[in-house]
Amino acid sequence: MNKAAAPLLLTDDQSRTLNAWLRAPNTPQGIALRARIVLAAAQGAPNQRIAKDLGVSRSTVLLWRRRFQGGGTDALTHISPGRGRHLTYTAERVTHIVEATTQTKPLGATHWSTRTMAKAQGMSKATIQRIWYAHGLQPHRTRSFKLSRDPRFTEKLTDVVGLYLNPPDKAVVLCVDEKTQIQALQRTQPGLPMKKGRCGTMTHDYKRHGTTTLFAALNVLDGRVIGECVPRHRHQEFLRFLRRLDREFPKELMLHVILDNYATHSEPRVKAWLERHPRFQLHFTPTSSSWLNLVERWFREITEKRIRRGAFASVQELIAAIEEYLAASNEAPRPFVWHTSVKAILAKIAKSRAIYETLH
Repeated sequence: MNKAAAPLLLTDDQSRTLNAWLRAPNTPQGIALRARIVLAAAQGAPNQRIAKDLGVSRSTVLLWRRRFQGGGTDALTHISPGRGRHLTYTAERVTHIVEATTQTKPLGATHWSTRTMAKAQGMSKATIQRIWYAHGLQPHRTRSFKLSRDPRFTEKLTDVVGLYLNPPDKAVVLCVDEKTQIQALQRTQPGLPMKKGRCGTMTHDYKRHGTTTLFAALNVLDGRVIGECVPRHRHQEFLRFLRRLDREFPKELMLHVILDNYATHSEPRVKAWLERHPRFQLHFTPTSSSWLNLVERWFREITEKRIRRGAFASVQELIAAIEEYLAASNEAPRPFVWHTSVKAILAKIAKSRAIYETLH
């Protein structure tokens, strides 16, 4: 019969260290296993029983007993030279792949895929995936942008952001815009409902039943939205919407209206009406800067939650769905709060402009 191994001798510091490793949630599993082997050996457990309890071989138990006896707890975290998987590519090779990804295009395509890059570089697809992930590269994705060329950009930006961050007293700030060409689309076949393990379905094709335009005014203070669907979006419809806003709010309140540079908003008859109603103060966003108008954020909400996945057999059904969403959202409105300062926006735009001009 083989003689049982003598228990390992641990100091108090070594015991505290090993137990701390086992309690820590971020300890690597390999190190935690070695700590369990050493603690079990310190309690006098036979090597064979330790191996069985921890699901390892007896030779593994002997290895880490021997390592601990020779180097203490530091030996449990040390990886011997030559152990582990060896790199199959150099840092220079990685740099070459990154440069090829960002500065070249494959023949006949607009961007690289892992397979085309792997073929061009003579490497595996998985290796290209790891390199792209490590460097934050996603050639299949793009983000849209447009730098405003408005000569009064800073002036208009300061005006609009000032209304968000420091609204005037005894006044209402309204974000106004039109969501045009909302289509009443009816799917050609009924979709299947969502169930456990399967998302809902809808056909890719549809029938068009006409369009409508939604005029909307978002009250920045409380998040309520005044909305109205109309067949067209001419100056006549815009004037009618302004008259409605005039009726909705007490006469003693000034109305500061944030809107874009669409020609309808500056039509001569609109200007004449505004001169007769001086409590309306218009604040125009810079060109190509619709992101400054908070009602655009609300338009995204209604698109995602009510319109995009809806099925409408007529324009009337579409309008009814929009009005239903308006009523529901106004029952418990949540305002969109603007936080970013003019200085931060200008700094970001200056950085983007510098990159854009360097590349072009």
